[in-house]
Amino acid sequence: MVTYGAYVMTRRWHLRFALLATTATCFTAIAGGLNPAAAADLTRYAEQHLIWRKCAGEMQCAKLTVPRDYADLAAGDIQIALSRVPHSGTTFQGSIVVNPGGPGGSGIDFASTAAAIVAPEVSQQFDIVGFDPRGVAASAPVTCMNGSQTTRWLLADPTPDTRIEQDILMGLAREISAGCLQYSPRIAPFISTANTVNDLDILRSALGEQKLNLLGFSYGTSLGALYAQKFPSQVGRMVLDGAVDPSLNGMEISKGQSGGFQGALVRFAKDCANRSNCPYSGEVNDVLSGINQLLASLENHRLPTSGFEPLNQAQAVTALFWSTYSPDFWGTLRSALSQAERGHGEDLQWMSNQATDRIGKNRYGSNQNSAFYAISCLDAPATPGRTGLAAAAKAWSKNAPVPELARAMSWGNAPCSFWFDHLGGKPAAATSTTTAPIVVVGTRFDPATPYSWAIALHEQLPTSSLITYEGDGHTAYGGGSACVDHAIDEFLLTGNAPASGKTCN
Repeated sequence: MVTYGAYVMTRRWHLRFALLATTATCFTAIAGGLNPAAAADLTRYAEQHLIWRKCAGEMQCAKLTVPRDYADLAAGDIQIALSRVPHSGTTFQGSIVVNPGGPGGSGIDFASTAAAIVAPEVSQQFDIVGFDPRGVAASAPVTCMNGSQTTRWLLADPTPDTRIEQDILMGLAREISAGCLQYSPRIAPFISTANTVNDLDILRSALGEQKLNLLGFSYGTSLGALYAQKFPSQVGRMVLDGAVDPSLNGMEISKGQSGGFQGALVRFAKDCANRSNCPYSGEVNDVLSGINQLLASLENHRLPTSGFEPLNQAQAVTALFWSTYSPDFWGTLRSALSQAERGHGEDLQWMSNQATDRIGKNRYGSNQNSAFYAISCLDAPATPGRTGLAAAAKAWSKNAPVPELARAMSWGNAPCSFWFDHLGGKPAAATSTTTAPIVVVGTRFDPATPYSWAIALHEQLPTSSLITYEGDGHTAYGGGSACVDHAIDEFLLTGNAPASGKTCN
């Protein structure tokens, strides 16, 4: 089992995260402002002086102090890890805060990555600022699973068919919720998206900015949309690429992603069928049939590897999800499938390990697997229990090109069935009274954030413009389309948004 939809390296730059499958930010319950008494006491946070010190490469690093609990400022503080690449030119327009996605994705190293993505003129005139959201990496990291628990969850049968298999999966899911309170009782209840948005406004003020300029990818679009709702007067130049529809709940998001991943695999199959090194000869359906037969065989027969253990079905499913995020990965998938057909699973296991940040048998390079559930389950209403998940798995897999992936998307929601707290009610569309232009970007064949979500977010934000990228992969900016890149760079430099309806090939 894996937190499907996650851990992406997007196009020509490396991102660890994008939107994860069960994320659903509940705007109705968490979008309200702070209570007046608490807001009045935030001055000391807003006026803090950031101390920047040289860290990795060209970056500088600092710590931002924020309340642990915005509803109870006496409950103590936590620190948010920051990074920045200072502007290199003589003209200074301010800071652009960047977020690579998640929830659970570290943004510290992304500052230098983003500085290389934007046009040179942008990095000359703006500081590029990254941050680890609360609960993530260097910002009061949350732990819900230790190393062995994480491995058991990631290797669990992602498509449990029998009562015994379902008992095992649901038991592991329950452990994740209990583990958050066991290992991280002081931070786990306070790492909602709403609190991260409050942190963003403290960051804006500490940076000395009147407005927040934000470049958000995937889950980062949820941060941007909620910020525009809570702090409409402070919206600066905001780009939301790989948009999430905030009106959807966790299961609706998973269903949408299931369709997106299926579509991406069909497009992979079409490409593979036309290549001499495709492991499955014939037409598109022959390629899909070969993938399905491989997954079916892995249900009971693992493939040998030189890695931590033989390859199982869960790892193969994770590898397939990972490969859909960019056509750049299709060659890697072809090679891995060819190897698997020869009876070896090293390459598919390597892909799975990349997705889950696994660096040892029970060792992981970050807390991303814990942070994803800790944030997304806290944000959203409870997902269905065993019966509801089984029903969704059956419905979503009917007529799906790769049914096992559809079933896995449903069962991946299991931990949120047991979460210790939910911030409540039914998710609702974003609303904002901001007068600032916002740019929303959608990719036609995006597997993780379907194009329909970009249309929905654009329609929910009255001042937004929509850019459509007619291509594959997750997110568009920095992905090789000069049309997309120029439009966004121009907006960041001038504040002039492109006309809505712009289409780029």
